[in-house]
Amino acid sequence: MLSTSLKFKLAYVGLAIADTWLAGSANPRHHEARVLTKPLLMPTLMTSLITNPKAATSPLRTSTLVAQAGGWGGDLALMGHSSTGFVAGSSSFAVGHAAYMSGFLAHRSKSRRPGPKAVAVLWVTTAPGMIFGAARHDKLLGPTIAGYSAMLAGTVASATQLDPALPKGARRATIAGAGLFMLSDSILGTRKFLLKNAPARVESVVMATYTAAQFLLSEGAARAGTGTG
Repeated sequence: MLSTSLKFKLAYVGLAIADTWLAGSANPRHHEARVLTKPLLMPTLMTSLITNPKAATSPLRTSTLVAQAGGWGGDLALMGHSSTGFVAGSSSFAVGHAAYMSGFLAHRSKSRRPGPKAVAVLWVTTAPGMIFGAARHDKLLGPTIAGYSAMLAGTVASATQLDPALPKGARRATIAGAGLFMLSDSILGTRKFLLKNAPARVESVVMATYTAAQFLLSEGAARAGTGTG
Protein backbone atom coordinates (compact mmCIF):
# COMPACT_ATOMS: atom_id res chain seq x y z
CA MET A 1 0.00 0.00 0.00
CA LEU A 2 1.34 3.41 -0.95
CA SER A 3 2.20 5.75 1.89
CA THR A 4 0.56 9.17 2.09
CA SER A 5 3.87 10.84 1.34
CA LEU A 6 4.45 8.72 -1.77
CA LYS A 7 0.94 9.44 -3.01
CA PHE A 8 1.63 13.17 -2.81
CA LYS A 9 5.02 12.71 -4.50
CA LEU A 10 3.34 10.92 -7.39
CA ALA A 11 0.67 13.63 -7.53
CA TYR A 12 3.42 16.24 -7.71
CA VAL A 13 5.15 14.39 -10.56
CA GLY A 14 1.83 14.20 -12.43
CA LEU A 15 1.16 17.91 -11.92
CA ALA A 16 4.73 18.76 -12.97
CA ILE A 17 4.42 16.77 -16.20
CA ALA A 18 1.07 18.35 -17.02
CA ASP A 19 2.21 21.88 -16.23
CA THR A 20 5.44 21.42 -18.17
CA TRP A 21 3.49 20.39 -21.26
CA LEU A 22 0.95 23.20 -20.90
CA ALA A 23 3.68 25.81 -20.36
CA GLY A 24 5.31 25.04 -23.70
CA SER A 25 2.13 24.94 -25.75
CA ALA A 26 1.46 27.59 -28.37
CA ASN A 27 -2.27 27.31 -27.64
CA PRO A 28 -3.45 30.18 -25.37
CA ARG A 29 -6.14 27.93 -23.86
CA HIS A 30 -3.48 25.55 -22.64
CA HIS A 31 -1.78 28.42 -20.83
CA GLU A 32 -5.08 29.35 -19.23
CA ALA A 33 -5.43 25.76 -18.03
CA ARG A 34 -2.29 26.22 -15.91
CA VAL A 35 -4.49 27.79 -13.23
CA LEU A 36 -5.38 24.17 -12.48
CA THR A 37 -1.79 22.89 -12.29
CA LYS A 38 0.83 25.48 -11.38
CA PRO A 39 -0.76 26.74 -8.12
CA LEU A 40 -0.94 23.14 -6.84
CA LEU A 41 2.70 22.23 -7.42
CA MET A 42 4.34 23.48 -4.25
CA PRO A 43 1.48 22.73 -1.81
CA THR A 44 1.51 19.14 -3.07
CA LEU A 45 5.29 18.85 -2.70
CA MET A 46 5.16 20.44 0.76
CA THR A 47 2.52 17.96 1.85
CA SER A 48 4.67 15.06 0.66
CA LEU A 49 7.50 16.30 2.87
CA ILE A 50 5.27 17.03 5.86
CA THR A 51 3.73 13.54 5.75
CA ASN A 52 7.04 11.73 5.25
CA PRO A 53 7.88 10.09 8.61
CA LYS A 54 11.54 9.69 7.57
CA ALA A 55 11.80 13.47 7.22
CA ALA A 56 10.57 14.13 10.76
CA THR A 57 14.12 14.15 12.15
CA SER A 58 15.68 15.98 9.20
CA PRO A 59 17.63 19.11 10.14
CA LEU A 60 16.66 20.58 6.75
CA ARG A 61 12.92 19.96 7.02
CA THR A 62 11.77 23.33 8.40
CA SER A 63 13.98 25.52 6.22
CA THR A 64 12.92 23.54 3.14
CA LEU A 65 9.23 23.96 3.94
CA VAL A 66 9.74 27.71 4.30
CA ALA A 67 11.62 27.74 1.00
CA GLN A 68 8.83 25.82 -0.69
CA ALA A 69 6.31 28.35 0.61
CA GLY A 70 8.43 31.09 -0.96
CA GLY A 71 8.46 29.12 -4.21
CA TRP A 72 4.68 28.84 -4.09
CA GLY A 73 4.36 32.62 -3.77
CA GLY A 74 6.76 33.02 -6.68
CA ASP A 75 4.81 30.58 -8.83
CA LEU A 76 1.58 32.50 -8.24
CA ALA A 77 3.12 35.91 -8.91
CA LEU A 78 4.79 34.77 -12.12
CA MET A 79 1.51 33.57 -13.59
CA GLY A 80 1.04 37.18 -14.69
CA HIS A 81 3.16 38.91 -17.30
CA SER A 82 3.77 42.37 -15.81
CA SER A 83 7.11 43.69 -14.59
CA THR A 84 5.68 44.24 -11.11
CA GLY A 85 4.53 40.64 -11.03
CA PHE A 86 7.98 39.51 -12.07
CA VAL A 87 9.55 41.57 -9.28
CA ALA A 88 7.08 40.17 -6.75
CA GLY A 89 7.72 36.64 -7.93
CA SER A 90 11.48 37.04 -7.83
CA SER A 91 11.25 38.52 -4.35
CA SER A 92 9.21 35.57 -3.12
CA PHE A 93 11.68 33.13 -4.64
CA ALA A 94 14.51 35.11 -3.02
CA VAL A 95 12.88 34.54 0.37
CA GLY A 96 12.82 30.85 -0.50
CA HIS A 97 16.50 30.85 -1.37
CA ALA A 98 17.30 32.65 1.87
CA ALA A 99 15.53 29.81 3.69
CA TYR A 100 17.41 27.15 1.74
CA MET A 101 20.71 28.88 2.49
CA SER A 102 19.93 29.24 6.19
CA GLY A 103 19.33 25.51 6.43
CA PHE A 104 22.42 24.56 4.45
CA LEU A 105 24.72 26.95 6.31
CA ALA A 106 23.39 25.87 9.71
CA HIS A 107 24.55 22.35 8.85
CA ARG A 108 27.65 23.08 6.84
CA SER A 109 30.95 21.26 6.91
CA LYS A 110 33.50 22.42 9.48
CA SER A 111 36.11 22.51 6.73
CA ARG A 112 35.70 24.29 3.41
CA ARG A 113 34.64 22.03 0.56
CA PRO A 114 35.03 22.65 -3.20
CA GLY A 115 32.23 24.38 -5.04
CA PRO A 116 31.73 28.06 -4.12
CA LYS A 117 34.54 29.38 -6.34
CA ALA A 118 33.18 27.57 -9.39
CA VAL A 119 29.69 28.91 -8.67
CA ALA A 120 31.07 32.45 -8.28
CA VAL A 121 32.88 32.21 -11.61
CA LEU A 122 29.71 30.94 -13.28
CA TRP A 123 27.70 33.81 -11.81
CA VAL A 124 30.24 36.45 -12.86
CA THR A 125 30.33 35.14 -16.43
CA THR A 126 26.57 34.71 -16.93
CA ALA A 127 24.74 37.18 -14.68
CA PRO A 128 25.92 40.53 -16.14
CA GLY A 129 24.41 39.85 -19.57
CA MET A 130 21.12 38.82 -17.96
CA ILE A 131 21.10 41.89 -15.72
CA PHE A 132 21.81 44.22 -18.64
CA GLY A 133 19.11 42.57 -20.76
CA ALA A 134 16.58 42.84 -17.93
CA ALA A 135 17.41 46.50 -17.31
CA ARG A 136 17.03 47.26 -20.99
CA HIS A 137 13.62 45.61 -20.88
CA ASP A 138 12.57 47.54 -17.77
CA LYS A 139 14.80 49.57 -15.42
CA LEU A 140 12.99 48.05 -12.46
CA LEU A 141 14.12 44.58 -13.45
CA GLY A 142 17.89 45.15 -13.54
CA PRO A 143 18.40 45.38 -9.75
CA THR A 144 15.84 42.62 -9.25
CA ILE A 145 17.74 40.18 -11.45
CA ALA A 146 21.07 41.19 -9.91
CA GLY A 147 19.87 40.51 -6.38
CA TYR A 148 17.93 37.38 -7.20
CA SER A 149 20.69 35.78 -9.26
CA ALA A 150 23.15 36.42 -6.43
CA MET A 151 20.77 34.75 -3.96
CA LEU A 152 20.38 31.76 -6.27
CA ALA A 153 24.14 31.44 -6.66
CA GLY A 154 24.39 31.56 -2.88
CA THR A 155 21.96 28.65 -2.61
CA VAL A 156 24.05 26.53 -4.96
CA ALA A 157 27.31 27.48 -3.24
CA SER A 158 25.97 26.75 0.25
CA ALA A 159 24.53 23.41 -0.94
CA THR A 160 28.07 22.29 -1.78
CA GLN A 161 29.14 22.92 1.82
CA LEU A 162 26.79 20.52 3.62
CA ASP A 163 28.24 18.56 6.49
CA PRO A 164 29.67 15.20 5.31
CA ALA A 165 28.00 13.68 8.38
CA LEU A 166 24.67 14.06 6.58
CA PRO A 167 23.69 11.08 4.41
CA LYS A 168 25.42 11.10 1.02
CA GLY A 169 22.11 10.67 -0.79
CA ALA A 170 20.75 13.78 0.89
CA ARG A 171 23.79 15.86 -0.04
CA ARG A 172 23.79 14.66 -3.66
CA ALA A 173 20.08 15.34 -4.12
CA THR A 174 20.44 18.79 -2.59
CA ILE A 175 23.38 19.82 -4.76
CA ALA A 176 21.67 18.48 -7.89
CA GLY A 177 18.46 20.31 -7.01
CA ALA A 178 20.21 23.61 -6.37
CA GLY A 179 22.17 23.28 -9.62
CA LEU A 180 19.02 22.55 -11.62
CA PHE A 181 17.33 25.56 -10.02
CA MET A 182 20.15 27.78 -11.28
CA LEU A 183 19.95 26.20 -14.74
CA SER A 184 16.18 26.66 -14.90
CA ASP A 185 16.33 30.34 -14.00
CA SER A 186 19.21 30.89 -16.42
CA ILE A 187 17.09 29.46 -19.24
CA LEU A 188 14.13 31.57 -18.10
CA GLY A 189 16.19 34.76 -18.03
CA THR A 190 17.74 34.03 -21.41
CA ARG A 191 14.35 33.40 -22.97
CA LYS A 192 12.74 36.46 -21.40
CA PHE A 193 15.48 39.05 -21.73
CA LEU A 194 18.02 37.96 -24.33
CA LEU A 195 16.18 35.98 -27.00
CA LYS A 196 13.63 37.26 -29.46
CA ASN A 197 10.87 34.92 -30.60
CA ALA A 198 12.15 31.94 -28.62
CA PRO A 199 10.32 28.67 -29.37
CA ALA A 200 7.32 28.09 -27.10
CA ARG A 201 8.75 24.80 -25.89
CA VAL A 202 11.61 26.62 -24.17
CA GLU A 203 9.10 27.31 -21.42
CA SER A 204 8.63 23.56 -21.05
CA VAL A 205 12.37 23.23 -20.45
CA VAL A 206 12.15 25.96 -17.80
CA MET A 207 9.34 24.17 -15.97
CA ALA A 208 10.88 20.70 -16.33
CA THR A 209 14.14 21.82 -14.74
CA TYR A 210 12.38 23.93 -12.10
CA THR A 211 9.99 21.21 -10.94
CA ALA A 212 12.81 18.66 -10.92
CA ALA A 213 14.94 21.07 -8.88
CA GLN A 214 12.26 21.55 -6.23
CA PHE A 215 11.64 17.80 -6.09
CA LEU A 216 15.34 17.03 -5.55
CA LEU A 217 15.70 19.71 -2.87
CA SER A 218 12.69 18.23 -1.08
CA GLU A 219 14.15 14.74 -1.42
CA GLY A 220 17.46 15.99 -0.06
CA ALA A 221 15.70 17.37 3.00
CA ALA A 222 13.77 14.16 3.53
CA ARG A 223 16.85 11.95 3.18
CA ALA A 224 18.74 14.06 5.69
CA GLY A 225 16.61 12.54 8.45
CA THR A 226 18.00 9.87 10.74
CA GLY A 227 18.36 6.52 9.06
CA THR A 228 17.45 7.66 5.53
CA GLY A 229 20.91 6.94 4.11
